[in-house]
Amino acid sequence: MPTHRLIRRLSGVLLVLLLTVSLPAAAPLWSQEAAASFKSAQPVVQPLQPAAITVSIPDYTGPAVLVVYDSTGRAVGNWEFPVTSGLALVRVVPRGTLGEHTALLFASGSVVADGPLYTLDATSTVATGVEDIDLLYSQVRDFMLGAQLNYVLDGQYVHGYRSPDSPLLWLRDHYYQGRAFRYFDADVTSLLDAFRREQYPDGSFPDFLARPEFNIPAFRTPVEADVEYLYVLAVYEAWQMTGDDAWLLSHLEAMQRALNYTLTDPIRWEPTLGLVMRPFTIDTWDFEYGPSTIDPNTQQPAPRHWIDADTKWGIFHGDNTGLAQALNALATVEEYLGDPQSAAQRRALARDIMIRLNNMSWNGSFYTHHVKLWPYDVPGVDESKQLSLSNAIALNRGVLSFDQGQAIINEYRSRLQQRDRVAFAEWFSIDPPFPAGSFGLANRLGERPGEYVNGGIMPLVGGELARGAFNHGYEDYGFDILRRYYDLIERTGQTFLWYYPTGGPGIGSDDTIPTDGWGASAMVGGLIEGAAGVVDNGIRFSDVTISPRWSVRNDVETAYVVTRYAASDGYVAYRWQRTEERGRTYLRLETTGSGQQVTARLMLPADTRSVRGVSINGQPVPYTIEQVGLSSQYVVPSVALPTDVAQIEVELRTR
Repeated sequence: MPTHRLIRRLSGVLLVLLLTVSLPAAAPLWSQEAAASFKSAQPVVQPLQPAAITVSIPDYTGPAVLVVYDSTGRAVGNWEFPVTSGLALVRVVPRGTLGEHTALLFASGSVVADGPLYTLDATSTVATGVEDIDLLYSQVRDFMLGAQLNYVLDGQYVHGYRSPDSPLLWLRDHYYQGRAFRYFDADVTSLLDAFRREQYPDGSFPDFLARPEFNIPAFRTPVEADVEYLYVLAVYEAWQMTGDDAWLLSHLEAMQRALNYTLTDPIRWEPTLGLVMRPFTIDTWDFEYGPSTIDPNTQQPAPRHWIDADTKWGIFHGDNTGLAQALNALATVEEYLGDPQSAAQRRALARDIMIRLNNMSWNGSFYTHHVKLWPYDVPGVDESKQLSLSNAIALNRGVLSFDQGQAIINEYRSRLQQRDRVAFAEWFSIDPPFPAGSFGLANRLGERPGEYVNGGIMPLVGGELARGAFNHGYEDYGFDILRRYYDLIERTGQTFLWYYPTGGPGIGSDDTIPTDGWGASAMVGGLIEGAAGVVDNGIRFSDVTISPRWSVRNDVETAYVVTRYAASDGYVAYRWQRTEERGRTYLRLETTGSGQQVTARLMLPADTRSVRGVSINGQPVPYTIEQVGLSSQYVVPSVALPTDVAQIEVELRTR
């Protein structure tokens, strides 16, 4: 039999065997030619970035094969190439799990060399060749480095992300910034450990940790009703990033006690309605309706943070959509840890809460800001028209119907297009705002319309809107928001928690920083989970859905995306390409990663007339066309994708 045919047959047989049997961690395999060798030009490589390998087989000319294995011993590719006068250069495509990759070199029907090849690492990246997309992630990462806060508290190191307008570690601000820091920060647990240590006997938490150097103790603003569900969500998402089951178990009881507090405490839970209640605040913020009061600790003028005989109670939608999301997250944890009965009860409660909330607060287009538990007048504003920021956040909590999500997005879009609109963006904290003085802030910014959370423009709203838009058939709107945010930060190299409607930055005090991590992080969520379409349905990207939406952008022809949790080795990477060849349009997607399950949804260009066929790794496969909204279509292969590498090709008719 000719040598090249023998090698091909041998390599094919070995690949079949080695795909199902891991390479043993034992002594190197035997070598017929001891002097043969291979070496990567780069000792550390990135996924799907071609790596140059030099091969030496002295006194040999003929075909050779290099078979590459990832750090688990799984075969992730074989490359055939000619060797001339003992030398060759072959380009391989790194795939599979992170860590040290090894290889076998075949020639003359034998293994002639084996050993380490390179180390596969992964750095989160979005690269398309288009500036407003490619620079956004790195710009946000730089902003967030300015929001980091580290210190020792009670002998324990604490690392987190501070509030944009307060030099403290608020649980709320830190949690929401996790949409971005998950991709570059390895310490995602120390702050949550600190909050667990501060949990009160009744299961509740302080809003922020103590800052000893400023002589500021940990404190719970009494009007807040959201801290407990935020803790549960923060722990769940940190576990998703790390995959650390032991750490999760150390927080399980605290998570359960936190939600039990919300569901039973008389100042948090309204039992006859079966919903969370709170004093009349602006959305999820920490001061209530009425004039400035006197801080009982300092005896200085202050906003109405306090619950007293004058407190006006009501149902705020964001507390309840957040609680429903947290109940579902805790159910996932309990199910994973072997308590399906409790998990089922929590999911049922989450559904019931949403049914009750929808009956009380949903007005057909969005959630009414604050439903009063007893009537009183709020002069100077039509409360039925007030659109508050947690409507945008609710888009991404997994608790709305698809129609509700579309209705909320359409409401924001309609306000963007109003003829008499003054605001430069529709990212309202609340719209229309309250008249001046409705919420006394002791003469601080926020008392007047258009300031702070009383009608200020917030990037955190825009980021949530963008992520929600990509998932509800408004992909062009999602890209538009990301582009406008990039233009906003490009002008000054700064980003603020809020802006005046006319565009000026909201600088509330000397503590305000120009690196708002909350809003910037929300925009990264829109970029990576929305535009790039990478969503982790499991733990450490074990179960991933990839929905590239680059087809919306005429200026994007290729995209290289890597998302990696810095706290673990969980990652996914892909290359997307749109080409015109011989009058036909092709979409191609190559994926790899560390997980066990991958679902691909390729968004079709708007001018697609039909899909001619879909193949995976060169083999035709069945597929479905998924309709999202009125005009967005995705082609979805109907078979499971290989997890080491999947090369998907979609042939389209566009003319």
